Amino acid sequence: MARIQNTFWQRNKFKLSGLLLIFPIYFLYQQLNVSFPDAWQTQQVGPFAVTPMPLDMKQPYSHHEDYVKDFMLMFEPGQIAQIRQGYLNIGPQPLPLAQLQQDDVGILHGSRHSQHVHGIAPALTLSADDKVWLTLQDWQGEVHVASWSLPDALIPAS
Repeated sequence: MARIQNTFWQRNKFKLSGLLLIFPIYFLYQQLNVSFPDAWQTQQVGPFAVTPMPLDMKQPYSHHEDYVKDFMLMFEPGQIAQIRQGYLNIGPQPLPLAQLQQDDVGILHGSRHSQHVHGIAPALTLSADDKVWLTLQDWQGEVHVASWSLPDALIPAS
């Protein structure tokens, strides 16, 4: 009869397997207890009342060859249906609507409760000169633009 060697794996395989069962519980807890930064000040963008909220306070990240920062935009009830298209970008000035329409990056999408957007951002770091620009177009073709200053937590120390 073959003798089983007394290796590390043979001595601890049940303990290590049990440890693997704990990981899903930890990750489930992490996903169910999400914390978001505070929402920013509500502003009127033409006829729309908009409250932006960044999904985290990290720097922009690379997403399909573009740098983006994720935001959730909350509108007053019933206002989302009045928006034909909307875009968000971060920079010293808003990008022209014709340039924004060339790609799907920065476009608002979501449900009637809120909109999500991968806002177009400068590569890697944000500066004190940058603002968050929201460009909305309604069904009559009118374009409305508003901006929010970046909080100090998003601007890296020089």
